[in-house]
Amino acid sequence: MNKDRIKGIIDEVAGSVRRKAGELTDNPKLEAEGGIQQAKGKVEGAWGKAKDGLQNVLADTELRLDAHVELGVNNPTADATLRDCK
Repeated sequence: MNKDRIKGIIDEVAGSVRRKAGELTDNPKLEAEGGIQQAKGKVEGAWGKAKDGLQNVLADTELRLDAHVELGVNNPTADATLRDCK
């Protein structure tokens, strides 16, 4: 979990509290501000999830590249195949 997801959760909760406080005190401005903060938190959370997903894909790709390089170094048949492809 990255800082964007954590910040998103905090903003969602704080926005929800502000919105509810606005409802209870009949304060439409506070209610609207809370709704905006809550929405901002959802966007931050989604952005954080997207970043985490991208990092996972990149890490997986890096592992696959490392495995391919190791295979090529240790396997004369693979080396010959790679030379033939050039």
